[in-house]
Amino acid sequence: MCSQCYAELEHLALTPQRIVEGKKVYCAGIYSKNLQKLIRGLKYHNQRDLAYFLAKFMYDYWSQITTDTGFEVVPVPIFPKREKQRKYNHMTLVGEEFCKLTGNTLNTTLIKRVKNTKPQYNLKRPERIKNLENAFKVDTQNYKGKTVLLIDDICTTGTTFEQMIKELKKSGINDIICLAATTPFGE
Repeated sequence: MCSQCYAELEHLALTPQRIVEGKKVYCAGIYSKNLQKLIRGLKYHNQRDLAYFLAKFMYDYWSQITTDTGFEVVPVPIFPKREKQRKYNHMTLVGEEFCKLTGNTLNTTLIKRVKNTKPQYNLKRPERIKNLENAFKVDTQNYKGKTVLLIDDICTTGTTFEQMIKELKKSGINDIICLAATTPFGE
């Protein structure tokens, strides 16, 4: 990621792009060429150093919304088998870098993925809902009592956030905000 390519990344408006389960979902940018390459390189091509640039992109956006450091940053978990194959969870790497930039607390133990789901990118919304049904489990012993900031790379239909929010609510955790790096449907 060169400085020119980074400078070409465009942020969306500083307003929630969606409301999911009554919670605000912010998306930092549109899924355009450079952001697409950044995410794919990090997620599928073992270019772990790109986590910093994705976190910085999200931070540059988020810091215009709030400078509050009272968040538990919870990256979307991947199934242990997939993490073992990939050797890392790209969103955990992004979460680590994001927390260094923001001063917030990373929490990778609050929510676990307990179902090995199919990749979402070719699924329509009803298939995504079925795919992610009962995919997450919350461990309330790992809740630190702060506002939960769920982070993900791409928010297409909001289904991943929706399922995580539902599980958090079932566990009595209602103070939740979501932030994705990008959405293909930005305005």
